[in-house]
Amino acid sequence: MLAEFDLIRRYFMSSQEAMTASNGVTLGCGDDATLLVPQAGQQLAVSVDTSVVDVHFPYDAPAFAVGHRALAVALSDLAAMGAASRWCLMALTFDQRPFANDEATHAWLADYARGFHSLRQQHATTLVGGDVTSGALSIGVTVMGEVPVAEALTRSGAQAGDLIAVTGALGGGAGGLALWKLGERDLAHPLLRRYLLPEPRLAAGIALRGLASAALDISDGLLADLGHLREASQVGAVLELAALPLAEELERQLGHKAAQQAALSGGDDYELLITLAPEKLTKAQQRLAQLGLNLTVIGQCREALGISGAGIDEQGSYAGWQHFNGEAP
Repeated sequence: MLAEFDLIRRYFMSSQEAMTASNGVTLGCGDDATLLVPQAGQQLAVSVDTSVVDVHFPYDAPAFAVGHRALAVALSDLAAMGAASRWCLMALTFDQRPFANDEATHAWLADYARGFHSLRQQHATTLVGGDVTSGALSIGVTVMGEVPVAEALTRSGAQAGDLIAVTGALGGGAGGLALWKLGERDLAHPLLRRYLLPEPRLAAGIALRGLASAALDISDGLLADLGHLREASQVGAVLELAALPLAEELERQLGHKAAQQAALSGGDDYELLITLAPEKLTKAQQRLAQLGLNLTVIGQCREALGISGAGIDEQGSYAGWQHFNGEAP
């Protein structure tokens, strides 16, 4: 097996674009820390996310998907802030003992790195450092992006009367997990792709600058994350369950009731949940349509705290998803 620094050079530095002042890196990998320079007039948005085997993804998930997913869920937090991704750090804790031999170990690492780098390059994100160590498989990814001063989207700007809307479709993450547990392994299946190969909505977050009054990404489930937004903004909400945009194949696979619950509480969707004034809806939908993405109104903010809507039990029957080993209560 390669030593730590040989492994880093082979899989996480060799395929990188040059780290230069042109992409804001004045000192990259190889020192004790990296030195970065944000563009003038930009604020730095930073977030960290940890993905743990058998908690956030199954132990036998394809290595390509593990690498893609670890970065995607971190980038989703930048999307929710309306930030453009610039740089990332990756800490891989990796146990080679489950592999039959060194060849199998290298094959897994190469596929993992391919998934990570493919998504990183798609979003013009430079890997500027990290760490590799031995232990149970987990990946910590820190992402850094830029957003113009005073234009960041936050959770705290919603007001009574604002519409509540979501990008894309919901329930796909939970639906894909359910299929995986039933033995489905074809990543071409739309639900399995939604679970193992989520797409961070970075372009959508940027497009919604100046239009959304509040935003966050849907990772724990629509109702749980809407609760975070309501708490930060001190507003209530009325939802129209019939308006929920359900992921492709979800109803056919799970049935209507289970599909609706997956959309409300399944989690792992990584769509954006936003609020916006009614007069800004058309412009927001037009901007997202240019990206090939729908923006669906699912409710409205109100002054009275709490949440209501036919079929919603505010006592918690639709609590957030509890990761890979959990069950939605």
